[in-house]
Amino acid sequence: MLNFSDISIRRGTRLLFEHATFNLYRGEKVGITGENGSGKSTLLALVRGEVAPETGSFDMPGNLAVAHVAQELSATDQLAIEFVLDGDVELRAVEQQIAAAEAADDGHRLAELYGHYDAIGGYHARSRAATLLHGLGFTTRDEQRTVREFSGGWRVRLNVAKALMCRSDLLLLDEPTNHLDLDAVLWLEQWLKDYRGTLLLIAHDRDFLDQVCNRIVNIEQGRIDVYRGNYSDFEEARAARLAQTQALYERQQREIEHIESFINRFRAKASKARQAQSRIKALERMQRIAPAHVDSEFTFSFPEPYKLPRPLLTLEDQSVGYGDVPLVEKINFTISPGARIALLGHNGAGKSTVIKLLAGELPALGGERVEARDLRIGYFAQHQLEQLKEAESPLQHLRELGGPAAAKATEQELRDFLGTFGFRGDRVFEPIGPFSGGEKARLVLALLTYLRPNLLLLDEPTNHLDLEMRQALALALQDYLGAVVMVSHDRHLLRTVIDEFYLVADGRAKPFDGDLDDYAKWAATNPREVVEKPAKAGKAPRAPAAPRKSASALKTELVRLDKQLVKLHEQQKDIEQQLSAADIYDASNKTRLRDLLHRQDALKRELDAAETRWLEVSELLQSSKEPN
Repeated sequence: MLNFSDISIRRGTRLLFEHATFNLYRGEKVGITGENGSGKSTLLALVRGEVAPETGSFDMPGNLAVAHVAQELSATDQLAIEFVLDGDVELRAVEQQIAAAEAADDGHRLAELYGHYDAIGGYHARSRAATLLHGLGFTTRDEQRTVREFSGGWRVRLNVAKALMCRSDLLLLDEPTNHLDLDAVLWLEQWLKDYRGTLLLIAHDRDFLDQVCNRIVNIEQGRIDVYRGNYSDFEEARAARLAQTQALYERQQREIEHIESFINRFRAKASKARQAQSRIKALERMQRIAPAHVDSEFTFSFPEPYKLPRPLLTLEDQSVGYGDVPLVEKINFTISPGARIALLGHNGAGKSTVIKLLAGELPALGGERVEARDLRIGYFAQHQLEQLKEAESPLQHLRELGGPAAAKATEQELRDFLGTFGFRGDRVFEPIGPFSGGEKARLVLALLTYLRPNLLLLDEPTNHLDLEMRQALALALQDYLGAVVMVSHDRHLLRTVIDEFYLVADGRAKPFDGDLDDYAKWAATNPREVVEKPAKAGKAPRAPAAPRKSASALKTELVRLDKQLVKLHEQQKDIEQQLSAADIYDASNKTRLRDLLHRQDALKRELDAAETRWLEVSELLQSSKEPN
């Protein structure tokens, strides 16, 4: 379906990849991997028709509906639900045609258009858009908020929802899990597994790639290789290929060494001159094998903390929230060196709020906090990336924020330290404004590492980090002597680092007796009901969560909905009978036809809303019966 033939592409003067030939087929779920800057996003841009190859050609069927996530979203006054609905281009086109037919009072055209509207799922489109928004962490109230009310990370989620709304044959996703929490990642993972079209996915989350993809396109050293299977299969096959390549390279090097030795020994001897020249020509004709490239051994470590008091921090019956309204109450933590804790819970339950409480960024509304005298906190959060000074270099940031140790250190010592985080050469002197999100995240990690904390608080530390950096972070955290409390959607990081989980739910933070698989089951059977809305920075106060309906109230509502659905179905059947009459399409019945079509449209919307609510109430009633 997608044919890449002898493709070569440059970015500026740099060759990204060359002579790439491969095919991708309908229905495949393809993960695109490679280090940052290797050309992954450029490959997607080629598919979108935004770049042209230097050599070769790319072909795909012209009738494919292609969806992709826009890189930016302007702040507008459009409602979130309407913005997402715009993703279904055909739906919007039919709606415009219906409006034009109504204006022209064209009953026959209206009947035709309403039939098409029904065929493409128009009556369920709003419900589908709401489902996408809910799955990505938005509340029902958020549907009616304007785009400009959401922060940058939440606008990214809106763009993802809009792309998923498109009834596409080919879906292109570039790092869709950035800015998502674990619940949203799990939901998106399942949605993509159920997606029937062809998927091209760039991701740095190996668990996500494993679950979703059945083919891997890897860009490395200017070449593209295609592997069957998921990411784990790719790693195994690639390791075997690299080992074979390295063995062939070493064998060839021994052969070259032998030939060169012969040439050097006998070039000057007349009796051997012809043989020497023959071997020179053989060397010239030899197709040299490049040494196998193994992943850059990018590593870093957290320096040993100055002191490791025990315990580091104790919270007793603390509450935290915004204004006077507690979001999480009766928080009890005793954190000692070596602790590895992760916070789980639905979006908006208060995980980041608890992290802010631990960091001292939010005051407690009650309870007691006891800090060790030598407590040093290193706090990583996404807002810290935004607080970096774009006009300053990594070296300047380290000088200013690295404390007394940085003030005393030589420039070379600081450069050597930054080099362990990938900032080498002149890169340490460059303003960070043009840096990628991954580079800025690395810089923040470097800054907090330099301070030698004994308690690390990490709120989604892997956003924007590539696979290599994520692995380096996991290894560094495993060897770190201090304590770690983390919120992350990266399951590989959680599995390889974390020893204990706390569940933030129902206004509490309690130990969770289970692993990530157990949490996925819990999340599936405990749907979000009331969640914290994604407000702009600075808009903190939140209303208290509405109390759950009792089981008896849910049963009463379910009976009412059953009666309503029966009534609506009867009305729908009556209208369909009237529309089946032969004379209804006569010119004399034009007004009546229009009224019937309008009523049919309204009924379908009512039915959709009632059926959706019936399902919600049924799920809530079922969950209320299950033992906690």
